[in-house]
Amino acid sequence: MSKVTGDTLREGIGGILEGSKTKQRKFQETIELQIGLKNYDPQKDKRFSGTVKLPYTPRPQMKVCVLGDHRHCEEAKAMGVDAMSVEDLKKLNKNKKLVKKLAKKYAAFLASDSVIKMIPRLLGPGLNKAGKFPTLIGQSDNLESKINDIKASIKFQLKKVLCLGVAIGHVGMSEKELYINSQMAINFLVSLLKKNWQNVKCLYLKSSMGKPVRLY
Repeated sequence: MSKVTGDTLREGIGGILEGSKTKQRKFQETIELQIGLKNYDPQKDKRFSGTVKLPYTPRPQMKVCVLGDHRHCEEAKAMGVDAMSVEDLKKLNKNKKLVKKLAKKYAAFLASDSVIKMIPRLLGPGLNKAGKFPTLIGQSDNLESKINDIKASIKFQLKKVLCLGVAIGHVGMSEKELYINSQMAINFLVSLLKKNWQNVKCLYLKSSMGKPVRLY
């Protein structure tokens, strides 16, 4: 059972959207769910990691790159998505700095089944270290829906500190869409925690440039 009531959530979302209207920015602000945890020891307790697909895409502008065979590269370029072939990857010459730069440039990667096997050999462990190892594209997969799935997915991963932040939407979305996404994200996060709500210290919603709104 969620401890954030529907009213609190609606009020929080309303406040954030209101704030973004009064002070409009030149870019579309992302809305983030920020979580503080308690009774958790990242050193001893199991560090959790989980991915959930939200019903409404939180980051439509998210940059992805296809590391593809000829067909997938052509498909990606036709959709206006960046793509790199095996030849392009070979040019990086396993240079750590260049691989790091590549990992930084994109939020996520997809790779054709023939290419994914070669990635450790072509690029070394750089993408894996950055937590951005590519998602597999099978020959029968629809590339567009695969990319949309990635843009709609958010990942909760506990590192060494007890606070997390994930994008759950942007200020161009309706209150209802943000409400559904927030609820799903909160419930999914709580299900990953060992003691569920007893591990949650606080929850905030915050737009890129706005003030945080406390939900819990």
